[in-house]
Amino acid sequence: MKSLMRRLLRVSNRSILAFIFLFSLSSSCLYFIYVAPGIANTYLFMVQAQGIMLRDNVKTIGHMIRQYTNKNATLNGTDFPDGTNSTEFTAQSSMYLPENFTFSPNLPCPEKLPFMRGPTSINMSEIGLEDAYQLLSQETEIGRGGHWKPNDCIPRWKVAILIPFRNRHEHLPILFRHLIPMLQKQRLEFAFYVIEQAGTQTFNRAMLFNIGFKEAMKDRKWDCVIFHDVDHIPENDRNYYGCGEMPRHFAAKLDKYMYILPYDEFFGGVSGLTVEQFKKINGFPNAFWGWGGEDDDLWNRVHYSGYNVSRPEGDIGKYKSIPHHHRGEVQFLGRYKLLRYSKERQYLDGLSNLIYAPNIIIKHLYKNITVHLVPELAPVKDY
Repeated sequence: MKSLMRRLLRVSNRSILAFIFLFSLSSSCLYFIYVAPGIANTYLFMVQAQGIMLRDNVKTIGHMIRQYTNKNATLNGTDFPDGTNSTEFTAQSSMYLPENFTFSPNLPCPEKLPFMRGPTSINMSEIGLEDAYQLLSQETEIGRGGHWKPNDCIPRWKVAILIPFRNRHEHLPILFRHLIPMLQKQRLEFAFYVIEQAGTQTFNRAMLFNIGFKEAMKDRKWDCVIFHDVDHIPENDRNYYGCGEMPRHFAAKLDKYMYILPYDEFFGGVSGLTVEQFKKINGFPNAFWGWGGEDDDLWNRVHYSGYNVSRPEGDIGKYKSIPHHHRGEVQFLGRYKLLRYSKERQYLDGLSNLIYAPNIIIKHLYKNITVHLVPELAPVKDY
């Protein structure tokens, strides 16, 4: 009897150890499937970016040596053989209005204003929303919902800023502290819409944007909408958020990508379309649950509709990303299959098939639109 019990205990111990081993193995597999690929891709791109930067630095040094060597040989009176004072490494100068420019309250606001001086200082220290509001309202009065328009000229553009949101309460005031003064310098009429996803369903950035667009259209006749991640802070106030060059990818150079565009079709972070353009392409796809893919699908929709994307020149499109204090969302593994059928899905999935029931609260600096999202809110027929 004792020997039988010992054998049973040995079998039981082995079973427990086997269970622990299998559980650990499955957990590790799930981690590598859902999380590790994104981390690996980020580090791989950083290594590639370092190589690109090294190559460009070598080219720049070589160019400077050639310029110095050939300087005395030029016959055109400039520092450069082609007769110009600019190269691919030197930003083109832009004509901005002088400091003493006088505005007319009866004329449209200019697009290149004297307040727009270029690179701005970034302060990543955390601040409360109420403190941010008090700080910002000291300069000019901001209406409920973050609505503002200039009173010294007629705003050339009316811009709705849409921000997808979940559990980033420390990021929102930092964004407002930087973005609101920049938009005021640009003399745009604007308001902020924070579209917050409630519940435990995987984050769906694209569907939040679609909901934000529909709700914003109920308030005013906006000219364009800008889709703005909450952790992206513009570093240059000449990054003009007006609607004249839409579709536009504003965040062309992000610090976490070493200020290098990851790939030509990259459309993430901060992008914008006119209201008519966004309606024509049927908005974002609703089927992307988790991070990754929805911006690539939007890029496809833009090009299928005959539009070309513009980007800021030089360093104007630089952004800093706010460090995250919590674990991010898992990546969406089904995005590659959906992207293969972007064209077939474009007019089946988007603004046209969206159902939602929002809870709306108007706050000092933004309108909060809270929604519970589930796949059933955007049904798609087979294609």
